[in-house]
Amino acid sequence: MVAALERIGIDAGSLLARTGITRGQLDDPDARVPCEPYTRLLALAQQEMPRENLALRLAQVTPMGAYPLIDYLVLSSETVGEGLRRLSRYYRLVSPMSSLILHTQEDPIRVDVGAAGLPFAAEFSVAIMLLHLRRESAGRAVAAWVSFMRPPVDAAAYERALGCPVRVHEAWNGCAMTKDVWNLPMRRRDPVLIGLLEPQADVAVAAAATPETLVVRVSRALAHGLAGGNASIASVARVLALSPRTLQRRLTGEGVSFQRLLDDTRRGLADRHLSDSALAIAEIAFLLGYSEPAAFHRAFKRWHAVTPQEFRARRST
Repeated sequence: MVAALERIGIDAGSLLARTGITRGQLDDPDARVPCEPYTRLLALAQQEMPRENLALRLAQVTPMGAYPLIDYLVLSSETVGEGLRRLSRYYRLVSPMSSLILHTQEDPIRVDVGAAGLPFAAEFSVAIMLLHLRRESAGRAVAAWVSFMRPPVDAAAYERALGCPVRVHEAWNGCAMTKDVWNLPMRRRDPVLIGLLEPQADVAVAAAATPETLVVRVSRALAHGLAGGNASIASVARVLALSPRTLQRRLTGEGVSFQRLLDDTRRGLADRHLSDSALAIAEIAFLLGYSEPAAFHRAFKRWHAVTPQEFRARRST
């Protein structure tokens, strides 16, 4: 990502200095950079180019092989669909804050980038995935359409780059893919290389895995559900394969209530949106599941003792 920022003319060195990320961390292939300074780096980069489709531009200048293990697992797959299945399986290696969920029972197939509250991550993930698949299929692997919850600055630029319609204000981020495209053969398919790479990917996933408490799992499900307009305890319990009563009982055992987690998740997402995005406050209220902006204002004053407008003004100075 830093290399891509430099390719489009942004002084990544000064951004790194302001986030605390060191070149040494970037040069160490085994180092892991905390998510908070990484997202801060991207927020600062967006301030450098506030009117640009930064995520799309970075995707366009990021070559195949920039994420070596993942890229070559996809490239070496038999078909586009197999490549996306592997990408979904190992997605946490390149994007631990989001997920890639394949709805293969739908027609067209829905490729859902679970990046609620992270519009940059959604735009970049969709763009780089489709750009690389299109290049590797001699232009044949084109999505039926792209879906974004938050409109990009210039949706038409995405349509030109990706070769398909872009739908905005949708309930999910990702793309729809016909079964014909899903079954297209990959031109560099290589079962021998797959046999070498998959064990490495399995080891990497195991090494990166950290035990997750129920609180963490519920918070992630809430963040995703809020953006889709469904963050009830019943819907979260369904995602976690639990009954609502069992979920509530287990949360109580961990010393927290569902309502507390919902409130904390909303607060975290509200702070991020107001600090790092150009969304209107009414749009933020909608994304957080409030029926009207006034309810969001009341909740925000309870959290911070200031209005959303005052909070945003302080963060921008």
